[in-house]
Amino acid sequence: MFNFTYYTPTQVVFGRDAEEQTGALVKAQGCKKVLIHYGGGSVVRSGLLDRVKAALDREGVAYVELGGVVPNPRLSLVYQGIELCKKEGVDFILAVGGGSVIDSSKAIAYGLAEDADVWELYDHSRQAKACLPVGTVLTIAAAGSEMSNSSVITKDEGGVKRGYNNDICRPKFAVMNPALTATLPPYQTASGCVDILMHTMERYFTPNGTMELTDSLAEGLMRAVMANAKILHADPKNYEARAEIMWASSLSHNGLTGCGSDGGDWASHGLEHEMGGMFDVTHGAGLAAVWGSWARYVYKDCLDRFVKFAVRVMEVENTGAPEEVALKGIEAMEDFYRSIDMPTCFSELGISPTQEQLETMAKMCIVAGGGKKGAAKVLYEADCLRIYELANH
Repeated sequence: MFNFTYYTPTQVVFGRDAEEQTGALVKAQGCKKVLIHYGGGSVVRSGLLDRVKAALDREGVAYVELGGVVPNPRLSLVYQGIELCKKEGVDFILAVGGGSVIDSSKAIAYGLAEDADVWELYDHSRQAKACLPVGTVLTIAAAGSEMSNSSVITKDEGGVKRGYNNDICRPKFAVMNPALTATLPPYQTASGCVDILMHTMERYFTPNGTMELTDSLAEGLMRAVMANAKILHADPKNYEARAEIMWASSLSHNGLTGCGSDGGDWASHGLEHEMGGMFDVTHGAGLAAVWGSWARYVYKDCLDRFVKFAVRVMEVENTGAPEEVALKGIEAMEDFYRSIDMPTCFSELGISPTQEQLETMAKMCIVAGGGKKGAAKVLYEADCLRIYELANH
């Protein structure tokens, strides 16, 4: 076990009609004017945006709006939001949506707090010293950004997708009504479930600093997500299953399932970021498509963890050679992905990268990682390329 600091300042308001409390939560922050940031038309069609604005009106909170966030949120809209907020005197950002909206909101908040190009944070040429406060009304259980210290932004030119982590961006509050996720398409629900799993799996597959208690929390979360993902695959309107998934989304990425470890692996996320930047694929689906190839490439270097995962999470019998048990666990996870209609390779994801594109993604993945990536097995450019090649069928 390594020393750790566990920091989770986000106030959670969870349950049916929780969004009705948004106005009071924002007012308690003592702000003068709010930017309501959101994505496409779903929050408008569902009436959620009107309910949020009504809640702000009841508390006398002034606001302006900026929609248009897309999956793999774009830097260009972040810049637009920064300029709008400067013009309007905004001092609080309210994200109404999923992880993409929250990430875009965090980037705007960073950009407003300092007189510098916000992209410098995401290309890691400087560190943030300040961030405006952010609150969230969650509509998609997936990214965990509603309680995390992370955000991911895509630069329009070149499709460069980069993440930045800093505790100062953690939201002040997260409003979570599971019923708001009931209208999501099945593909988005399943992709979200994969993303949730991966936030814990990235922390789990590491050889250093593990704790039995943290492992047990992580294993229980993964089992719960898989069980409820299958329920939602058959019964998309099941409120209890959606509540389980929504809470798991937050707990998987607020740091809880990594306490005591060396920080985790994160190679699968790095690999997928390049796929998302180049092909604009849905994040969770992209993770599912590359994970099996990553796992088969690295498992021998982190064998004890893969065996533990196979036995405790995937319920593989612990008989036979450890390598055999580990591989059965990997196969069982891929079977789960298929059971909820998630891809396990690039062709199932709907992309067919050329060799040149694979090489470009491998190079960019290592550039983003500062020369290497991973903890289960440290990966370099040639390793990333081989994993992409294994997935490209």
